[in-house]
Amino acid sequence: MEKIVTIASMALFTAASSSCADEPQTAPWIVDRFDDIKVIRYEVPGFAELPLDEKELVYYLAEAAKCGRDILYDQNCKYNLPVRRTLETVYENYAGDRECAEWKALEKYLKKVWFANGIHHHYSNDKFVPEFTEGYLLDVIETIPEERFGELNTLRREVCTAIFDPEVCPKRLDQTAGVDMIAASGSNYYEGVTQAEAEKFYADMADPRDPEPVSYGLNSKLVKQADGTIAERVWRVGGMYSPAIERIVYWLEKAAEVAKEPQKTTIAHLITYYKTGDLREFDRYNIHWVKDTLSNVDFVNGFIEDYGDPLGRKASWEANVNFMDREACRRTEIISENAQWFEDHSPVAPEYRKKQVKGVSAKVITVAMLGGDCYPSTPIGINLPNADWIRKEYGSKSVTIDNITYAYKQAALGNGFLEEFMLRPEDRARIEQYGKLGDDLHTDLHECLGHGSGQLAPGVKGGELKSYGSTLEEARADLFALYYLGDPKLVELGVVPSMDVAKAQYANYIMNGLMTQLARIEPGKNVEEAHMRNRKLIAEWCFERGKDDRVIEWVEEAGKTYVVVNDFDRLRTLFGRMLREVQRIKSEGDYEAGAALVEQYGVQVDPELHREVRERYDALGIEPYGGFVNPEFELVEQDGRVADVKIVYPCDYTQQMLGYSRDYSFLPNVN
Repeated sequence: MEKIVTIASMALFTAASSSCADEPQTAPWIVDRFDDIKVIRYEVPGFAELPLDEKELVYYLAEAAKCGRDILYDQNCKYNLPVRRTLETVYENYAGDRECAEWKALEKYLKKVWFANGIHHHYSNDKFVPEFTEGYLLDVIETIPEERFGELNTLRREVCTAIFDPEVCPKRLDQTAGVDMIAASGSNYYEGVTQAEAEKFYADMADPRDPEPVSYGLNSKLVKQADGTIAERVWRVGGMYSPAIERIVYWLEKAAEVAKEPQKTTIAHLITYYKTGDLREFDRYNIHWVKDTLSNVDFVNGFIEDYGDPLGRKASWEANVNFMDREACRRTEIISENAQWFEDHSPVAPEYRKKQVKGVSAKVITVAMLGGDCYPSTPIGINLPNADWIRKEYGSKSVTIDNITYAYKQAALGNGFLEEFMLRPEDRARIEQYGKLGDDLHTDLHECLGHGSGQLAPGVKGGELKSYGSTLEEARADLFALYYLGDPKLVELGVVPSMDVAKAQYANYIMNGLMTQLARIEPGKNVEEAHMRNRKLIAEWCFERGKDDRVIEWVEEAGKTYVVVNDFDRLRTLFGRMLREVQRIKSEGDYEAGAALVEQYGVQVDPELHREVRERYDALGIEPYGGFVNPEFELVEQDGRVADVKIVYPCDYTQQMLGYSRDYSFLPNVN
């Protein structure tokens, strides 16, 4: 639950060339666009200048990052792998008419499955509605020799049911208040158990006296067995997902051979964790990882984030390989060096502030490979580890992914978005001048200090907020960032030139939270995704609390609706008040107050405003979602030794996805 994703206005692109190249260019290239999505390449500046041993380390870690792809598909829904493989077999073998409308619809559906790592939208969690018929799919399949499908022939009924039956797994994640969230969710983290049974299973497992509690359930599927007992299927070598994990371990072992200390030991702990499934070993890995602030090349690999689990306990598989952008790191170094000042001056209650901030490190990175739940759609910032006791005793490590944010910003230039939705010229001018800096600082403060701030009350373990925990944690980190963006301390530290940076971010954040992110939601739907709920929650709460003084105001002009911030100082005060309450809720584990806050301000959508935003958005011809194709790395060998590592920038989204399915698909159809 410790990562930040792009806001709607950052995920917008203009048309660009999709030609191939081996070297970085001056702008990102659009390689595909379909439905509500654009896919682009990102550049990896500085890779050619890395020392050979670091290039080789990137290569091995990048291979490990690609080997867990099937795990995420299966975690997202048990039907995903047979659906993907059936459609890929059709795509690669069909010799009929590829220009008719139904074939084009099938092709688009497959691209959406690739992008979402399954049959549910990556953001809304709703199952995709195919624009081709079951009869058409079966007719196409009949033209292809059966041997091309292999074991998939026995799963054809399940595949068709998963694609075409609206009653089967209608949502990947359903956190609607009052429902059995496990039964209502299509994700594959539980089988045969109810929400009440799962909650009791883990409540009985936890030791309330343990000062270093492990993250029970993080790396397993919970199932009810034939005899009625409930047990975990652990994701490890020799357990569930073993074939893929074995390949991850193989490449991690190669990485350990070229890594230097302390990273060599860090990788060794991760390998041991993968082999044993021991969550204590996962904690040891996290402690070593967070203490290593010197290694230039770094990575994330494992079962990390719990957004996809309706109970907020089980983690999806993800990976990221990166190296430092040393010039840009100066900004985050200044923030990290002053972490105690920020904590001491926080508006939260003194008893919920950290008395001593430990191990806070932050850096700006260049990402070199994305995998699992970071691909194709990726966060722009990450703060780990997630365990509260590790964060308290050892600190946390935060990153802002600069080459990804740069690609988003450059691609959004000239798309007409600000002119359409931002009413006042002075607000647009500030965003054009300071928007990139404001976005980067918001991410820095959110990840570096926001997630790492505060402390729990004695006896509170951190899981008490249940399904609302992710939303409230993101709100807490966002509020911390927003509050301090408007603090003169940032000018004093030389991080910003003036308070205009905060004004640009405030205007953009409120517009997005109240209005423009609604473009991502289908008509008739409410807000489901944790980050979207977080932004709506903050914007709506501040609007309501500042209504009498017109801190934030709705304006009608020329038949269009706009939202404007009239008093930036008062808005900052409101951010501080809300931060104090959200921190109290987390520190005390106040489930009732947290649930009431999210349900009142973060969920419901005004249908008239929703309709207007979507119409205006559609008129711009902008897709609200963006993702990436990865670069490819090639070992250059000479006399039996690695002499260099070459980077190539692919230009074909479809071919990369088919290549990954061919070369990095290790799991059976049913797991």
